[in-house]
Amino acid sequence: MTTILVTGGTGTLGRLVTERLRADGHEVRVLSRHSRPYAVDLREGTGLAAAVDGVDTVVHCATMPRGGDDLAARHLIEASRRAGVRHLAYISIVGVDRVPFGYYRTKLAVERMIEESGLGWTVLRATQFHDLVLQVLEGLAKPPVVLLPAGVADQPVEAAEVAARLAGLAAGEPAGRVPDMGGPEVRTLPELARAYLRASGRRRPLLNVPLAGKAYRAFRAGGHLAPERAVGEVTFEQFLAGRFPGRG
Repeated sequence: MTTILVTGGTGTLGRLVTERLRADGHEVRVLSRHSRPYAVDLREGTGLAAAVDGVDTVVHCATMPRGGDDLAARHLIEASRRAGVRHLAYISIVGVDRVPFGYYRTKLAVERMIEESGLGWTVLRATQFHDLVLQVLEGLAKPPVVLLPAGVADQPVEAAEVAARLAGLAAGEPAGRVPDMGGPEVRTLPELARAYLRASGRRRPLLNVPLAGKAYRAFRAGGHLAPERAVGEVTFEQFLAGRFPGRG
């Protein structure tokens, strides 16, 4: 078995990837800003050389939506090259090449850095996790009326299913850009919001609000969806049932 480093190894996805790899018998190092002995801020890179020393494969799950993913990737790639890492596996997002959204553009830039790194690499793009959709809906439901971007759908996927796929890819040979991974259903935001309200026992009216801008138009056009890759099995309602047990 190999030694594998998981960046962002305490996050929603990284934690599940770590558990899966360890269950499969791999030695796994968890890297995050606060996880010792490999507590590393990738934006600074201090301590990264020790973390990747002797590592065969790096699974890059760490992400910073507020900025810094490109700098973090640069540090990680440089350290991986110096350490002789054989395989760098990266989790990205469906639509980063179609939706002109700032965070997506950065993820696409990181993909290109990895492709040009000289390392063996694998990139898996997935649709939004159930967890993130729930987090967004919880925030939108705080006011008396739930305001939703009009005409937008989503295709949420179970994080554990993505983790299993990513762990399998990391344990194998570098595969380049692999097929996208989407959730089992494309659902409108009102459908997802009503499912959340039912599961949580809350009552809120929904109001669809038209927005402006290129990113919004791309989301409305489904640039972030992968209906032809609806390979996930857990539906949003099944996910909610686990988060809100005992409610119909």
